[in-house]
Amino acid sequence: MSQRVLTTESGAPVADNQNSASAGVGGPLLLQDQHLLEKLARFNRERIPERVVHARGSGAYGHFEVTDDVTDFTHAEFLDTVGKRTEVFARFSTVADSLGGADAVRDPRGFALKFYTREGNYDLVGNNTPVFFVKDPVKFPDFIHSQKRDPFTGRQEPDNVWDFWGHSPEATHQVTWLMGDRGIPASYRHMDGFGSHTYQWTNSAGEAFYVKYHFKTNQGIRCLSAEQAAETAGSDPNSHQTDLLQAIERGVHPSWTLHVQLMPAAEAAGYRFNPFDLTKVWPHQDHPLRRVGRLVLDRNPDNVFAEVEQAAFSPNNFVPGIGPSPDKMLQGRLFAYADAHRYRLGVNHTLLAVNAPKATSAENYGRDGLMAANAQGRGAKNYEPNSYGGPVETGRPLSAPLPVSGHTGTHEAPSHTKDDHFFQAGELYRLMTPDEKKRLVANIAGGLSQVTRDDVIERNLAHFHAADPEYGKRVEEAVRALREG
Repeated sequence: MSQRVLTTESGAPVADNQNSASAGVGGPLLLQDQHLLEKLARFNRERIPERVVHARGSGAYGHFEVTDDVTDFTHAEFLDTVGKRTEVFARFSTVADSLGGADAVRDPRGFALKFYTREGNYDLVGNNTPVFFVKDPVKFPDFIHSQKRDPFTGRQEPDNVWDFWGHSPEATHQVTWLMGDRGIPASYRHMDGFGSHTYQWTNSAGEAFYVKYHFKTNQGIRCLSAEQAAETAGSDPNSHQTDLLQAIERGVHPSWTLHVQLMPAAEAAGYRFNPFDLTKVWPHQDHPLRRVGRLVLDRNPDNVFAEVEQAAFSPNNFVPGIGPSPDKMLQGRLFAYADAHRYRLGVNHTLLAVNAPKATSAENYGRDGLMAANAQGRGAKNYEPNSYGGPVETGRPLSAPLPVSGHTGTHEAPSHTKDDHFFQAGELYRLMTPDEKKRLVANIAGGLSQVTRDDVIERNLAHFHAADPEYGKRVEEAVRALREG
């Protein structure tokens, strides 16, 4: 069998890949050495801008199989038949740290799924927590700035973290999640995933339902203590990546069971909590979990950069039967995610293999731009409508319209009967066992006691007192003990 010939990127054969061209033996190198310049120039450009958030991630392919009939609630094609399987790509990630950060850290985890359906790609972008720190996208850049490395010290600063949380009482619920036992998953396989946002399902009769997604791990929940996480991060910073890769390679395929909570659209206005507030959950006694199907991951990517780093998820990638809700954070992300990928990967990122539709094809009039690869046949028209057989609109909306009323302007979200920033955080605290409460208090106090300003500490303590008097008292005493010790 003859060996393949090494070539330049233009396909020309390479005569010598060991020595650069020089002006005589031992002389200076020559600008005309196209192979050398091409290799160095490409090497300089091997890295693209990392994600501002969710930079450190792992991914895998698999499938989603429908196990229960949900056609009364959505006409989405990939959910219309029990037993139907759809190919899926999943990406898990930490949120705050950079691409080189450790996996075993106290941080929410991204839980993003791309369903390659026959009606186009459906992206579900969520976290391993059902809630988030803020409920309006205008606060999101400030929140992330407070959690990332300080521009002067170059490290994450407790003053910044807790100062922002102190000014954002709506964060108390998510802070309680993050500082609790589930704040550091042992692996990506051993955590639940949530769509987190409220979405809309529409059935074939045009009836609209609001929906929340819950992916329950079939491996069981496993988490690390702060001490275990510190040891793991030091011994193997890539612990979650290692675990996911090796599990799939040895045939242990992780899986999750998808459940949903459903609310008829007409009930939303009268619900006791604002159902579109990302800092709140729908209690299960109000809206029980309904099983939908099973997610299985069974194949590792061949190239982490091409298939994980360049994977682009956007919550505005809907399919017929699924659409948005008035969730403010979701509305902001409908723009922000796609725009981030246009910046990082270019306007043609949807043509990359991991992002392109697999069960159908993309038919539109987008043209040109950096790395254009969708060359059309000779004479193909790049406008619509046209008289030359180009793709046409369907006239069928993907989902039901959202009702609107009132005047334009900057508005606070409408208040529901149980809406405040602390009730659900207190409910979560009261669900914990004594040992869970002890660890939660220790985790919060460990960070809050490092804050240098008394007013920032007091502002945060007031939030925990408001959530539950015992919760606040215990955190206050623990902080005082650490600062006086």
